[in-house]
Amino acid sequence: MTAKAQLRKITPYTALLPMFVTVLVGYIGAGLWTLGMSLTASRTFPSSHFIGLAQYQRLFDNERWMLSLNNLAVYGLLFVLACLVIGFLLAVFIDQNVTGEGVLRTVFLYPYAMSFVATGLVWQWLLQPGDGIDSAIRALGRAVFGWQDFTLGWIVDQDLAIYTIVIATVWQASGLVMALMLAGLRGVDPEIWKAARLDGIPAWRVYLQIVLPMMWPTVATVLLLLATAVVKLYDAVVAMTQGGPGTASEVPAKFIMDHLFLRSNVGLASAGAVVLLVPVLALAAPYAYARSRKEAA
Repeated sequence: MTAKAQLRKITPYTALLPMFVTVLVGYIGAGLWTLGMSLTASRTFPSSHFIGLAQYQRLFDNERWMLSLNNLAVYGLLFVLACLVIGFLLAVFIDQNVTGEGVLRTVFLYPYAMSFVATGLVWQWLLQPGDGIDSAIRALGRAVFGWQDFTLGWIVDQDLAIYTIVIATVWQASGLVMALMLAGLRGVDPEIWKAARLDGIPAWRVYLQIVLPMMWPTVATVLLLLATAVVKLYDAVVAMTQGGPGTASEVPAKFIMDHLFLRSNVGLASAGAVVLLVPVLALAAPYAYARSRKEAA
């Protein structure tokens, strides 16, 4: 083999080398380091004093951590369901060959191009008592209905604050779900619709009983992306509520960042990070296995 042929053969591997180093050091290396720190008595600085699972015991004895897990469970359930339903309905709407399809796709997908910090700040202003929606409804109600008092105080209500974060993030992420679902719908054989019309099957039954099962790979991808977004929820919470009022909208990622940078507890923060990594691996591993089996077949 000539030198030129050998160079051409190794060039693709050379191009992949930076990504390989990034994965090895930035992901695997950092993950192993975090796991190691979670088993030590590290505080402000890393320590080699091994204490086993004591940090995990402290973590799950911490009321703030347990509250953050409860908030994440509520948020995750509502966020995933709302994004799936809204995204699928938007995809079905656009799939009807509506006028201005390109413009509508851009409008629905645009929020996803914004950062979660920008989204959080916008929705904080919209939901803040005295501003945004509250001010608009109050002015309209006073002029039309004679209302004297109206307050939209969800974002400062301990029982409702977490739901304001759901609203903001669903608004941002639904467009991505719409785009993925639309791609899945466009891959459905048109003959299925012709056969359904001939048999007189209602459209909603075709979508639920035929189309959605056929789109399972797309739905699985969407679920994985949404579940990952749930686990790493941080920016929107900090921008909108700072975890408040009090700790009403506290989430695990904010707990970890606060203990890492504000409370100087590297060991406890590392334990929290490892706990958050477990559900991500539990979701990603079966998905990766199924994809590899499909490609092998």
